Amino acid sequence: MSARDDAVRVLVADDHPLFRRGMVQAIERRAELTLVGEHADGEAALEAIRETKPDIALLDVRMPKLTGIEVLETLAPDGLPTRIVLLSGYPDPDAVYRAISAGAAGFLAKSAPGSEICERLVAVARGEVVLAPEVQSELAGQLRKAQPGGARLSPREREILGLIAAGELAPDIAKRLGLSPATVRTHLQHLYEKLGVSDRAAAVAAAMRRGMLD
Repeated sequence: MSARDDAVRVLVADDHPLFRRGMVQAIERRAELTLVGEHADGEAALEAIRETKPDIALLDVRMPKLTGIEVLETLAPDGLPTRIVLLSGYPDPDAVYRAISAGAAGFLAKSAPGSEICERLVAVARGEVVLAPEVQSELAGQLRKAQPGGARLSPREREILGLIAAGELAPDIAKRLGLSPATVRTHLQHLYEKLGVSDRAAAVAAAMRRGMLD
């Protein structure tokens, strides 16, 4: 299948050959995605990301030479347009907190089907932050209880912050809270302004950096 000109360019790095091959095949089956490279260790992934500047880099958390999170943290000062999504066999909230705080656009479980992971990559390309279901509820609960340091969020804004941390989209939030999509968008804009950010992923990362977790 030939890639579309507007396809999202994805780089994959994982030291397990079978998993990496399965993920590559899943990406190649999606017209919206195109593979720009596959690598087996963090150093090779870091070099390739800097050279090719893919739209998304899908990185295993545990890799030789550099972990996925170390690659993310090394790239952070570079200001590249690449959005980083981490993969782990056993996602835990501490690792997710570190990754999102460093600017990750997602943290997913390797146990998820390749087709589902690809769906999440498409969402990341739209500007969303995506989290594995295994960690969503715990992180969302921590954010809902948190008191923002310096940013005076309303109870509704804190509630919406928790929901976007769980990966929910504005239409879903509107249905859950019984609000109109326009009202949710207004709350999101106020939330972004108070946190000094411009998108969902940055809002979650900023909230974590400001000590809004127990």
